[in-house]
Formats: sequence, structure tokens, C-alpha cells
Amino acid sequence: MDSDQYLTLSEGQRGEGTYSEKRSKFLAFAHHVSSLEEIKSILADYRKKYYDARHVCYAYMLGPDHQEFRANDDGEPSSTAGKPILGQINSRELTDVLVVVVRYYGGVNLGTGGLIVAYRTAAAAALDDAKTEQRTIEEQVTYHFSYPMMNGVMRLVKDMNLRIVSQQFDNTCSIVLAVRRRDADLLRKRLEQLDFTDL
Repeated sequence: MDSDQYLTLSEGQRGEGTYSEKRSKFLAFAHHVSSLEEIKSILADYRKKYYDARHVCYAYMLGPDHQEFRANDDGEPSSTAGKPILGQINSRELTDVLVVVVRYYGGVNLGTGGLIVAYRTAAAAALDDAKTEQRTIEEQVTYHFSYPMMNGVMRLVKDMNLRIVSQQFDNTCSIVLAVRRRDADLLRKRLEQLDFTDL
């Protein structure tokens, strides 16, 4: 995979998995997420829906560079729940992902080893059930130009297969373009060249 690409889950659907051990039941759910607000909202929904469960543990990874992450044990012994869930996200090199594992306690303690296996297995099942997709890291480039340069700008958009994020056409025009990160410098250079060719 190129350095400006990353793997995530497809939007709009969730992966699900279950695991049972000594009457304890683990329900796992994997979601595509893009912000902390979204994560908080999904977690609140699960806590409300499974209000009678003993634990709602989770882990998430955010950002194409895998910078922002968290693992939460929600009252389970330290590192027996959140960390194994996060381990499954990392082993698949996924990002922009939240995995929630809800545990219904069955009355028999599983021990730390048993808990790690249970949370890891449940998380893996939910991730295996989800569709993954490869995405490209984009950078946004804003360009201001005079109206007569419009054709040149649009030709460049077509040539480089750019995505127009927003545009404003007036006496002075401006356009915001999304470009694959590795091509951002090339785009800037070609936009600068337009300035000279249209003078």
C-alpha cells in the first residue's frame, strides 16, 4: 500500500461478532468513524441500548497517520479488554475505526488470560464481518484566480483528476481542490505555471 493510502471500514454498515465463554456473552460491533463526536455518540447509544450489561469496552483509531487512539477497559482488569480490541484494529492496519464489545457477565470469572482471549476473539469476529476499503489521503489546495483563467484551471482539474471541494466565481474566483497527498506539490507547481501562461 502506498504511503498516502490507508485502510478503513466501509461507511454506513457495521460488522458484528459474538463470543461466549463460561456463560459470559460478548457482543462486538465495528464501525467506520471520522471524529471523536461520532465515537461519543455511538458509545452513548450502546450504553443506552445495553444498559443491563456489565461492561461496554471499546477501542478506536483515528486519522490516516494512525495518531489518535484509545483503548478502554470499562471496569475490566487493566489491559484485558481495550488493549486486545485495539490490537485487532492494529493487526489489520485499520484506521477511522471504532470497535465496541459489550459483555454480559455469566457468573464465572474468566481470569485475565480468558478475558484477553474473549475480547480479542469478539473484536476479530466483528472486524471480519465488516467490509474494508482502501482510501487515499487527500490534501486541500485553495487557488485564487481571475475569471479569464477559468478554462486553464478546469483543464487542470480534468488532467489531474481532481475533486472540487468548493468554488466561487466572481470578479476574483477561488476554488478549493482535493488532491492525493503525494500530488499536492505537483498541483501547486502547475497552478503557479497557469499564472504565467495566462499573463
